[in-house]
Amino acid sequence: MNSPVKLTVQELGEVADRTLAYYNQRADDFFAGTRDHDVRQNREALLQFIEAAAPFTLLDFGCGPGRDLKVFRQQGHLAVGLEGAARFAEMARSYSGCEVWQQDFLTLDLPARHFDGVFANASLFHVPGQALPRVLAELHSTLKPKGVLFSSNPRGNNDEGWSRERYGAYHDLTNWRRYMTAAGFVELLHFYRPPGLPIEQQPWLASVWRKG
Repeated sequence: MNSPVKLTVQELGEVADRTLAYYNQRADDFFAGTRDHDVRQNREALLQFIEAAAPFTLLDFGCGPGRDLKVFRQQGHLAVGLEGAARFAEMARSYSGCEVWQQDFLTLDLPARHFDGVFANASLFHVPGQALPRVLAELHSTLKPKGVLFSSNPRGNNDEGWSRERYGAYHDLTNWRRYMTAAGFVELLHFYRPPGLPIEQQPWLASVWRKG
């Protein structure tokens, strides 16, 4: 596994504060720009592997303004959102009608063995590499036995840093697999998005994992 950037406690706090401030300041524009994005492929990738009886108990990790939370609820599932940006959390509650926990990714407080599935769509890449093992361990713990985690992240060459006041870590498949397997997950599926394009035009790496 590539060595992650070493950040101090103060720098980790800055990662959270600046990234969340970026989204809070642009919440309305972000919602308008992403509300109609078609990520049905991602939602279905999670749901198809859950072995529990429906309806499922789901955690939308980094739910943003609540687009996918609303769909999960409309499908009959018990969906809970988790969001660090206060403005997004407020919007998600209103838009989806679901419970939304406002929690910073770096200071999580999750119930053990509670969820059938975790949907982490375009969220985990904001976690610095040095904090990722702990965050993945907490997501592993909050899943029920044989629970399923979906992730989708912009892929890259295992570098991380600031871009327009947001912190991001950009993994390739090999590096992402190492993080996930080290956290106790077993790979079920991976694919690149958007669908139907040459791989060089597919910037998103999506993957599905079962709690081992």
